[in-house]
Amino acid sequence: MIDDNQIKQLAINTILTEADAVRKLAEFVDNDFVNAVKFISCIKGRVIVTGIGKSANIAAKVVASLNSTGTPSIFMHAADAIHGDLGIIQPDDVVICLSKSGNTAEIKLLIPLIRKMGNKIIALVSNTGSYLAQQADFILRATVTEEACPNNLAPTSSTTAQLVIGDALAICLLKMRGFSSADFARVHPGGSLGKRLYTRVGDIMSKARPHVKTTDTIRDVIIEISSNYLGCTAVVDDFVKITGIITDGDLRRMLQREIDTKMLSAKDIMSLNPKTIESTELAIKAFATMEKNKITQLLVTHEDKYVGVIHVHDILREGIV
Repeated sequence: MIDDNQIKQLAINTILTEADAVRKLAEFVDNDFVNAVKFISCIKGRVIVTGIGKSANIAAKVVASLNSTGTPSIFMHAADAIHGDLGIIQPDDVVICLSKSGNTAEIKLLIPLIRKMGNKIIALVSNTGSYLAQQADFILRATVTEEACPNNLAPTSSTTAQLVIGDALAICLLKMRGFSSADFARVHPGGSLGKRLYTRVGDIMSKARPHVKTTDTIRDVIIEISSNYLGCTAVVDDFVKITGIITDGDLRRMLQREIDTKMLSAKDIMSLNPKTIESTELAIKAFATMEKNKITQLLVTHEDKYVGVIHVHDILREGIV
């Protein structure tokens, strides 16, 4: 058994060893890396990413990163490839092969087959003198001097290095392709991340459109606010142009004043220049505006016409934040 301090020290050593391995990767970004990025950006086919063992696990993550940033990719396990999955590879595809040693039996059997098919091979490898590196058209170097494993056996630093090089490749291709936030939203429609990027105010705003005229009585204002459960009403001119807003907070503050409320109308208690947002704006922008101004609702406009209200609860209900 090891004590608490030893556990902490092992964890720290692992983190620092892997961090050091990652820092050294910057020295390996060379012309081969640049040429690999340029080649992938021009192909008509897909990127097939393969590996064996722990490298196969990292290969699957690299595929996920490439797909999510605009580079169509498919994972192919190296062991399955030589038992039928080689049919995944099409003539216009490029193959990225991940391996620390570059000399495993599966890799030595797979590479000649890919070569015979005529596809380009990119090696993401630690050992640049390996069979894989010698047979590859491009080398993405992920060399590590030691694993974080105390026995220098379990893939730790080496798989972290592969992951980082894969991310670097994905990001470079993202920029090469001009992959925008709109593109990102298109391929990430699910979850809060996707909703942040494509949900617009008009999609989730309340269907109610509370409004009063400047000459309406306080009673009219209270009824309008209460009937729509939004905590506010717009004050409008001809039911189109916004002239102000009245919130339930405005009503409470009015009641605390020693005045005859029967003599008041909407124009006497409304707030001028209320915060508004266009229905075509992203809902996350509405939330940011509310948070910045410490309010819970915004009046929504479309082409300068009042169309409704978006409440913070509308945004929270959608899971956008």
